[in-house]
Amino acid sequence: MSSALLDLTLITGSDRRTRPTRFLHLAIAGWTARDTAAAEAHVRELESLGVPRPATTPVYYRVSAARLTTDARIEVLGNGSSGEAECVIACLDGSLWVGIGSDHTDRDAEATGVTLSKQMCDKPIGSEFWLFDEVVDHWDDLELRAHVLEGAQRRLYQQGRMSAILRPETLLEKSPDWVGQLRPEAAMFCGTLPAIGGVRSSSRFEMELIDPVRRRSLHHMYEAVPLPVRG
Repeated sequence: MSSALLDLTLITGSDRRTRPTRFLHLAIAGWTARDTAAAEAHVRELESLGVPRPATTPVYYRVSAARLTTDARIEVLGNGSSGEAECVIACLDGSLWVGIGSDHTDRDAEATGVTLSKQMCDKPIGSEFWLFDEVVDHWDDLELRAHVLEGAQRRLYQQGRMSAILRPETLLEKSPDWVGQLRPEAAMFCGTLPAIGGVRSSSRFEMELIDPVRRRSLHHMYEAVPLPVRG
């Protein structure tokens, strides 16, 4: 079984504990908007790029856990991929934790098959995770934000509260892999927000999860370095 061994910092209150963490399972939840009109808008947004409509919503894509990385650089094929900021939940030491990640996806391959495209790119995540129990009572107030680099300009790419996305408990209840409870050493990406100005590639992707109640945030930034496509 493929896996990823990453150094993560687990944060509870003022305590910070860094430890090597192995992931054995990874799922990417897609089309997870609570508002059915918003979900349909995201479907149409991707349909305009040639991505086929999902059979059901939400949908859960299984991806090799080896794709998870905390590196500040990933390599991609050509210039047809882009990031998506998402909350990430993980089951570690018997508890649920919350981090931030990017479902970086090859958009050219996505037009052929979404499951294929999900497997083609590394999935960057931040190295810091909060205990889920510390945010569960104000989950809907958490804010997700992403920026991209266009030319020399840093531009807002995504922004919105987690109230726009199905709660983790609901996603787990609907999941065909983990009904109601995440498997140990597993992670799930919880879905994304619409891109401001449309889905597009960028050489640098920044993502942030803001907790306005506890006045803290999680942040990660990475570069997507294109490899040449020859033949």
